Amino acid sequence: MIAVALYRPHPGKENELREIVKEHGPALVAEGLITEHPMLQLGAEDGTIIEIFEWKSVEAKDQAHKSPVIWPIWERMMAVAEMTSLGSLKEAHQPFPTFQRLTL
Repeated sequence: MIAVALYRPHPGKENELREIVKEHGPALVAEGLITEHPMLQLGAEDGTIIEIFEWKSVEAKDQAHKSPVIWPIWERMMAVAEMTSLGSLKEAHQPFPTFQRLTL
């Protein structure tokens, strides 16, 4: 199961969001919830951060919602960003959209 997660920072919260996102991938790995395929982190023109990763299973995805490690990270993300969709991005409305690779 490939997941595409998008986080659009609230005004002035860009750096705070980046710091939280830095923790997300390592926490998912430490909890054994995602596969060994490297997580891809991208940036959209409007500052939205896009993460692409692979859940180990449907059960792993469900377990993340109950994890005492993952859920607090998501709560902090939701406090500084809007969880949004691909269709909300300017890039999504053009053929062959491109994004910036992020190194967090």
